[in-house]
Amino acid sequence: MARIGLEKIEKYLFDSANFLRGHIDAGDYKQFIFPLLFFKRVCDVYDEEYVKNEAEFGEDFEDLHMFNVPKEHHWNAVREKSEDVGQALQTAMREIEKANPGKLEGIFGDAQWTNKERLPDRLLKDLLEHFSMYTLSIENVPDDELGNAYEYLIKEFADDSGHTAQEFYSNRTLVKLMAEMLDAKPGDSVYDPTCGTGGMLLITATHLKEKGEEYRSLKLYGQEVNLITSSIARMNMFLHGIEDFSVYRGDVLADPGFMENDELRTFDIVLANPPYSIKRWDRDKFMNDPYGRNMYGVPPQGCADYAFIQHIIKSMNKEHGKCAILLPHGVLFRDSEQDIRKKMIEYDIVECVLGLGPNLFYNSPMEACVLICNMNKSEERKNKILFINAVDEIRKEKTISYLDKEHRDKIEDAYKSSEDVDKFSRFVDLDTIAKNNYNLNIALYVAKVEKSEEKDIKEVVKEWNSSCEELKASFDNFFKLAKEVGLIEK
Repeated sequence: MARIGLEKIEKYLFDSANFLRGHIDAGDYKQFIFPLLFFKRVCDVYDEEYVKNEAEFGEDFEDLHMFNVPKEHHWNAVREKSEDVGQALQTAMREIEKANPGKLEGIFGDAQWTNKERLPDRLLKDLLEHFSMYTLSIENVPDDELGNAYEYLIKEFADDSGHTAQEFYSNRTLVKLMAEMLDAKPGDSVYDPTCGTGGMLLITATHLKEKGEEYRSLKLYGQEVNLITSSIARMNMFLHGIEDFSVYRGDVLADPGFMENDELRTFDIVLANPPYSIKRWDRDKFMNDPYGRNMYGVPPQGCADYAFIQHIIKSMNKEHGKCAILLPHGVLFRDSEQDIRKKMIEYDIVECVLGLGPNLFYNSPMEACVLICNMNKSEERKNKILFINAVDEIRKEKTISYLDKEHRDKIEDAYKSSEDVDKFSRFVDLDTIAKNNYNLNIALYVAKVEKSEEKDIKEVVKEWNSSCEELKASFDNFFKLAKEVGLIEK
């Protein structure tokens, strides 16, 4: 069979959602489409391996398969069903999970396939036929291509799902910058305590691959509180051809998933985009944290940001661990967290504070920052923090911004440099920061470049005319609406 091609696969996957429109909310598409895609892939790869085993050995061997698929619960068996299709799907997914202990427990999530009001047999039959259009073997669709198509689908579903998009999908150009700055090495352990669909972990691996280094030797660990999102993260890993990983489902503050000798396991690299300033968390339990994650103090109830930060620092390898954390700007200067911030700064592990431009998050114009910590700062960087003001380093496209290679290169060059870059980056000693009451607000240390105000007179007139036209249109619209609702006489 011929290779299908990325563009065709992307369209094929996205079109699958059309069967669900009008039956379920857009935010729920992921609960059904992703498990179906993974079910199809597992079965098609199993068949591909079966043919290869028979050709090479004259018979099939179960232990030569990546995953075991019971014959009576194979995709083709479910496809033959004309009644109770949802029940057949649900049973097949559970039986495949049982047939692969230690690998696939719970990976298909908990979608209600048997709800015939939402998913009648006819709809599921049509959906199965749509997915049966192509054979998703590795030969037809290599891991890289299917993984990229899967990421495309994650983004498209994030766009559809509105306010949940940020937790479901992080801006990949920003994550790529974080991975490039941390620069993981082959064999490193990489951890994301709030991993969502696993994008940060995968991009760390992709970064190594792009450099021509052995990315499969990375050991990837993630934790995610949401069941379906943690399942999607695991599927995402497998579909990208990553096998050495572990994703734990649970609340990382209340139930950290990775332990070693009754202490938190530590990692070489930590990347994270924790939920911002959550109010509902168990502060009392954190006050008496058995893992010592309150070493700098206990954050206020209304902002758990420093609980996540301290968890991450506690999870870094004590000799050479590094982390990059995407955070709201408030963590840099809020008075309520000053004492915690003071102790963290005095411990001298904060290496860099990076300020980012607006609109890097879905449905939000907010500006965020990246906090980079390093347990093994170089001698020339000790007792200093590097501030980078990259607020203008973005490409705007409609309501979203991106960090192109030129932007990432400029930021990374400043991060790796030992010199200040005028009005862009500056090394500041801890004594100066202490005099500012341990305020890390970037504007205190790096002045923003002011754009020239000089304009051609024709440009000024053009802008003035445009603004007059916009104002006139606005008033016309106002009067029209006012007449319609009776505020003024027609």
